[in-house]
Amino acid sequence: MVLPVSLQAVAEEMDLPSVEMTAYINRKTGELVSLSEDDAYYAGRSEDDGHANSVLQEWQMEAAEQAKAVLENDHYVELPDAFDIHEYAIMERFCHSLDDERVRDALLRAIGGKGAFRYFKDRISEEGVREDWFNFRNQALKDIAADFLQSQGIAFVDH
Repeated sequence: MVLPVSLQAVAEEMDLPSVEMTAYINRKTGELVSLSEDDAYYAGRSEDDGHANSVLQEWQMEAAEQAKAVLENDHYVELPDAFDIHEYAIMERFCHSLDDERVRDALLRAIGGKGAFRYFKDRISEEGVREDWFNFRNQALKDIAADFLQSQGIAFVDH
């Protein structure tokens, strides 16, 4: 990727499917990279640890080498993660953004206790606002990405 980066691409990279993944961006080039915990672990292993490295598949060794290159390069910075994104707060803001009081109250009740994420997911489908939710969430992620990129002095475009 070349600067300026696509705001949508950064938002998508931040939206990793697992807390075991970490996304990075290179401040100078705009390159986006996601690393697993395993990649980072093996990147930190000593190169002369023959036993540990001999049990890795070739693709794992390549991933570990890429992870090492990212982790040892000051140009790479970690993108906001699930703890920075606050998905629950985004769900709550979405609920409050709805004009239909009945739907708004139903969704607020859905996120009001244990299993909030699952109940919310079920309820947005039942209430017919699933697409609205994904558009709202995507915009929230783009807003977080834009704030982050600005704070890092990384140029971006939103198209």
